[in-house]
Amino acid sequence: MATTNEIRNRVIESLKATKDPHYIKALEDMIKTSNVEHSTIALTEEQKTMLAMSDEDIKKERVIDQESLNEKELEWLAKNKIGNYEKSPGF
Repeated sequence: MATTNEIRNRVIESLKATKDPHYIKALEDMIKTSNVEHSTIALTEEQKTMLAMSDEDIKKERVIDQESLNEKELEWLAKNKIGNYEKSPGF
């Protein structure tokens, strides 16, 4: 059986990939109305390392805006012939 952290991480990854704003809003509403206790979550060493790396990237201005990231992703997908990706109005 999967641990709570494993399930949480899978849910987070799925949520990050979701583009439907109605679905995300419904999840937010469900969480707000649930009786889940709000407590501090202990981070794993891997999570702490990733956050420290993110902070370092921000300090060194190694960042990219979402639109540029989307364009680079489409270029990479086309270059590597993964799927049939073209620039769409929402991307």
